[in-house]
Amino acid sequence: MKIKDIVNRDIVNLTNCEFEPIHIPGSIQPHGFLLGINSETWKIDFCSGNIQDYIFVDHKSVLNQTFEAVFGQNQQFLVEDYISKNLLLSSSLLKLDLNGADFLCTIHKSNDNYILEAEPFSETTKKLTDVYDQTSQFLSYMNDTHTLKELCDMVAKGTREITGYDRVMIYRFDKDYNGEVFAESVRDDLEPFLGLHYPHTDIPLQARELYMQNLLRLIVDVNYRPVPLYTIDDGNDSKNLDLSLSILRSTSPIHVQYLHNMGVGATLTISLIHQKKLWGLIACHHYSPKNLTPEIRLAAQLQGHFITSQIDIRQSNEEYEVARKSNIALEKLNSFNLPAREESFENIARSPEILEICNASGVAILFNSTIYKSGVTPDDANIERLSLWLSDHTKKRTFHTDKLMASLPNPEDYCQEASGIIYHSLNAESYDCVIWFRPESLTEINWAGDPNKAIVKDEKGLYPRNSFELYREIVKCQSKVWLQPELNAAANYAHTLEKQLNLLIITQEEEKYRKLSEILKETNSELENINWISTHDLQEPLRKIQMISSRLLGKENENFSETVINSVQRMNNSAQRMQTLLIDILKYTRIQHIDDSFEIVDPNEVFGEVISDLQELINEKEALLNIEKLPKIKGMPFLMKQLFSNLVQNSLKYSFPDKAPIITVRSTAIQKNDSEQLFQVLELSDNGIGFEQKFSENIFNIFSRLHAQDEYKGSGVGLALCKKIMQVHKGIITAEGKPNEGAIFRLYFPVNTD
Repeated sequence: MKIKDIVNRDIVNLTNCEFEPIHIPGSIQPHGFLLGINSETWKIDFCSGNIQDYIFVDHKSVLNQTFEAVFGQNQQFLVEDYISKNLLLSSSLLKLDLNGADFLCTIHKSNDNYILEAEPFSETTKKLTDVYDQTSQFLSYMNDTHTLKELCDMVAKGTREITGYDRVMIYRFDKDYNGEVFAESVRDDLEPFLGLHYPHTDIPLQARELYMQNLLRLIVDVNYRPVPLYTIDDGNDSKNLDLSLSILRSTSPIHVQYLHNMGVGATLTISLIHQKKLWGLIACHHYSPKNLTPEIRLAAQLQGHFITSQIDIRQSNEEYEVARKSNIALEKLNSFNLPAREESFENIARSPEILEICNASGVAILFNSTIYKSGVTPDDANIERLSLWLSDHTKKRTFHTDKLMASLPNPEDYCQEASGIIYHSLNAESYDCVIWFRPESLTEINWAGDPNKAIVKDEKGLYPRNSFELYREIVKCQSKVWLQPELNAAANYAHTLEKQLNLLIITQEEEKYRKLSEILKETNSELENINWISTHDLQEPLRKIQMISSRLLGKENENFSETVINSVQRMNNSAQRMQTLLIDILKYTRIQHIDDSFEIVDPNEVFGEVISDLQELINEKEALLNIEKLPKIKGMPFLMKQLFSNLVQNSLKYSFPDKAPIITVRSTAIQKNDSEQLFQVLELSDNGIGFEQKFSENIFNIFSRLHAQDEYKGSGVGLALCKKIMQVHKGIITAEGKPNEGAIFRLYFPVNTD
């Protein structure tokens, strides 16, 4: 049986430092031993090399043996019972007698293995009653505090009393995972770290991820020698053991060097998880080696649970006053009964409440290319440029920042008045918006060492910094952070403002349409007067012209020249065409004022009347009309007669002079349009001269003609009249033509489904 260790010997260098596999170091710290037990076979697959220091059995004798074979049946029963009840509680303690020695153990599962970590049991362990008393005292202190800062101060003090560490810090992360010593309890002779900031590189990403999984991390002696883990060499080069949840897990050599540089001898770190994110740490430092019993560790970990359980409450208490004032200002703004006029935005912008809702120093409302502003703001030109950039950058949505210079192409124009902004678009179709502003707030940050030199890199590899001297940084072009209640109030009022803007737009549109309606009414009145003149006053002189020309042409005893007779005849024909045109115009304009009720009409009877009226013209053209059986339709009888008459006359007019016209009228199946409306379709086709299909819509325009007057006489109103009649019936008329082959007119009458 060949045995090998699984120590990770990869060198951390410039290319892989961000991916250091700190969860699989292949070694542990020496203050306990570790076993990896196969969860199916119960064989020991992994064993730390220091097991013989505790139970006088070496790792070679243990590997590939069952747990029962090595430690006895009773101890295996205890482990199995623990796994069935407490496996999810990796911090729960199990006391085992392993080969005659007592150990306090924790067990958790890692992939296919149960990892058992054993530490010697000591009778001098601090009594649980003492731990309980300290915890109870801490709870009483906690009830006496009101702010998160006071609570963290108390936690630092209580944790130091329980653990005895030289320094206990509450370490809080910002959004970029830079850390700040938020609270501290420290030995009197040591320099305090309270208020110092540490760059995010001090705790890299993979370390933060492990802090999310394993809430407690202990280093008993930074000068320890890592103990290798051994396993059976089965030819699998990738065989390893994930120690993410291990208490004994060996530490990254970079982190050990970092602690050496700080002069620290031992550490305890407790994760503070809030809303599924790493909020901070309880970081305990001791300046010589120091171990804690498992019970004390659990008591210390309980302090972390106290903090995380109170973060929301304490932050809510601190933000309550901000939210209360914001809501009062919001209620006042919403209670304003402002008219739907643009002047209302001027009144809103100048009201003090619009700044109070989010504690802004300035505000600008942009509507219809006008800027309404108050307070400390950039000038109009910069506001306009900023609104255009924000509209494009946010796709006309929302945006807020306390550091505009980090996003804007030309931040120098906005640094003083607008380092922080809240932006809300008010109209997806325009650049209308509201922007709140906050000015630059100069901030001094005390770093524990220059953050730009947090990591030392050279050709040999990567090293942690060794300088923690105070480094002061002045932060410019950054405003005070927007609190969540302020953002909520701004969003709520932006929604109200958007409704006010939409109401104003609707009111303006209504006013515009009202004025257009009045103009249209006046225009229609004038057109009616003109129509009256056209159809009455103008017809009288036309009748006189026709009468005089007829008399002249009827005098047989007068000897008129041929030229005179032709001129009089043309004058008479022109007067007749003008009279026909006036009559057609009168028919066209009267249709839009018809308000008669509809009734069921039989198109067969209507076509019978039309044929009777046009019989002389039909005989003259020798036309053949085929009228198939047509379904009844809801409509106005006299309008349908006019419709059918115009279509039949149109087919007769545009027929070939040497070819008998054939006109066919039939019905087709009921059809649906895109909106599922049902139509009864009548189709009238002929064998006349037809037309180009590109003119299929133009022929329905009033006065539209495709042929010269001397070719085919007419007013150009007939088909326009047909379209108007179909519109009155809420129907549609279409035309389909082919030159020299004929035309097809389809009439779509809506079917009443009631």
